[in-house]
Formats: sequence, structure tokens, C-alpha cells
Amino acid sequence: MVKHVIIWTLKEELSHEEKAEVKKNIKEGLEGLAGKIPGLIEIKVLTEGLASSNTDLMLDSTFEDEAALAGYAVHPDHVAVASGKVRPYAKIRSCFDFEV
Repeated sequence: MVKHVIIWTLKEELSHEEKAEVKKNIKEGLEGLAGKIPGLIEIKVLTEGLASSNTDLMLDSTFEDEAALAGYAVHPDHVAVASGKVRPYAKIRSCFDFEV
């Protein structure tokens, strides 16, 4: 299995209320991919970190293998969520993929 973890920092110009709405939309969009992407085992988005956090939200997802992760990256449903709900609002994106 392969874990795919993404951490995002949202754009600074977003108000607290706008960030809350963006995080809600990202969570709904990405978690809505469950059952739609071949090889995607689990997907969850965490939006409420502790006060000690210095980023805004995290994607924690699990895939059958690297081929499934590669397919997810280009799957039209994922691309639509990433292009419409994530990229316009993200300032920093960090990714860490690893085998489990």
C-alpha cells in the first residue's frame, strides 16, 4: 500500500470565514472521491488542527500501490476538485508519499 499525504497552507489574503468555507469545500470535494477512483482505499481531510499547527489542512489518503496513486493524479474527478476547490486558494502545498 501507498500513503499520499498533502499539507496545505491557504493564501493569507483569505479571511477567517473564507478559509473556513474553502476548507469545508476541499474536505467535501476530496472525501467525495471515495469509491470513484480505482485503487483508492481511504481518503480523509483534516481541517481542524491544534493551535500549535502552522498549516491549514491535511489530506491523508491510502492507495493499493504506486500505479493507483499515479492514476488518481490524472483522474478527471480528482483533477476537477484540485483545479476548482484547492489550487485557487492554496499558497503552499507539501507532499509526502510512502509505502506502508
